[in-house]
Amino acid sequence: MTNEVALSIRDLHKSYGRHHVLKGVSLELPKGQTLALLGRNGAGKTTLIKSIVGLLKPDQGAIRVCNLDPQSNAVELRRHIGYLAEDQQMFGWMTVEQLIRFVGAFYRDWDHALAAQYLQQLQLEPDKKIKQLSKGNAIRLGLLLALAHRPEVVILDDPALALDPIMRKEFNRDLVAHLQDIGSTILYSSHLLAEVEPVADCIAILHEGKIARYATTNKLREDVKRMVFPTEYASEVLAQFPIIQFQNHGRDASVVVEDAPAATCILQEWEVPYQTVDLNLDEIFEAYVTDRMDSIPTMNTAG
Repeated sequence: MTNEVALSIRDLHKSYGRHHVLKGVSLELPKGQTLALLGRNGAGKTTLIKSIVGLLKPDQGAIRVCNLDPQSNAVELRRHIGYLAEDQQMFGWMTVEQLIRFVGAFYRDWDHALAAQYLQQLQLEPDKKIKQLSKGNAIRLGLLLALAHRPEVVILDDPALALDPIMRKEFNRDLVAHLQDIGSTILYSSHLLAEVEPVADCIAILHEGKIARYATTNKLREDVKRMVFPTEYASEVLAQFPIIQFQNHGRDASVVVEDAPAATCILQEWEVPYQTVDLNLDEIFEAYVTDRMDSIPTMNTAG
């Protein structure tokens, strides 16, 4: 694993009028890694991505992609980034081949042989009008346009959102696997958490304009767990470590903790009987972005 940073974001803020969308976002993505950017609708994912690729100017903060500022080095940055958006816009009156040639003219590193290879692999008809393409083929063409200049960083803003669930699953799985095989650095925003989990090296959870958690996928699974113990110990024990969720089930308390190893040590030190439950990415994501905090008892009723 390389220590070289492909993407660096520091204290990023962006507002639309009085609506503060990004509220001090900071993260780093090492070269060659796949980052899954997760968040509910309206969390600020697309605003963050458009800021990274230079389509939006942040109000405050710094972004560097391959050591380039997206605002002051916009033309040079285009060589290094491949961007595939959910709402990719293309000229409907052009044929597939015409659009490929048109887009390729903007890139000095455009690889015509690679574009032809993708054209065949993606089973696209060069003489077909863009407006006649199915949703799936339009997405495949967008992928070709994003990759034929061999970008170092590939940014995917839920590009397969319009496809049916089976096609989305196959497209996302095959696409990320291909990009990882060729050593790309990937920022991948998706609502299909089950598809992200096997391929993501690291996870960033964006909630209400802030990064709620950023960690490697393995670290997230190791740290964030559900712990169940008698409710009578809740007020004293829960004051000792941070929690994401608390649910009172009568005799039992169910909590999601951010640091399971530390919480385990405390529960053992206090001789509290407990059970630990592993969580999948869906459950971890839900814990961070939903408000499920029951009232914590204020008194220890043991004895």
